Amino acid sequence: MPARPPVDDLTLIGLGANLTSSHGPPRKTLEFALHELERRGVAVVAVSPWYESAPVPASDQPWFVNVVASIHTELEPEDLLALLHDVELAFGRVRRRRWEARVLDLDLLDYRGQVRLDRPPLLPHPSMAERSFVLLPLRDLAPHWRHPRSGETVEKLIDALPAGQQIRRMADDMGA
Repeated sequence: MPARPPVDDLTLIGLGANLTSSHGPPRKTLEFALHELERRGVAVVAVSPWYESAPVPASDQPWFVNVVASIHTELEPEDLLALLHDVELAFGRVRRRRWEARVLDLDLLDYRGQVRLDRPPLLPHPSMAERSFVLLPLRDLAPHWRHPRSGETVEKLIDALPAGQQIRRMADDMGA
């Protein structure tokens, strides 16, 4: 088994879903998506505990299931993002409107600590620091992680989150 990469070398992706797919309910869909990434050559190094979160911005759509994974890949950021979008499409994701319910959402959060503001994919993910459904699982996965652009710790980013984001760790992950 290869050694776990240092925190600074992590590539982090966020996974979320709030609709049933052909693979089943959201958590099953996310589990299948992780397997599909591995089938396509992306090594899933570690996965955070599972969370449920209310939609952001608030709406009447179902709550999301969310998880953050650290991965290893030789793909460059553009190719990795294209692969993530291809997996979403294979799982039935159709992009119509921003912030709509979805069967699968795969986000490139951090690519080995790179800061990239001049071309897609923007790195780190532009809104990750304002999302509890990213930061809480990320803290569980990589508690010493720092935001590549601001240098802030994950704990400090969590303390600065906007009020009102509802999130809870899924019961079957408690005490894990």
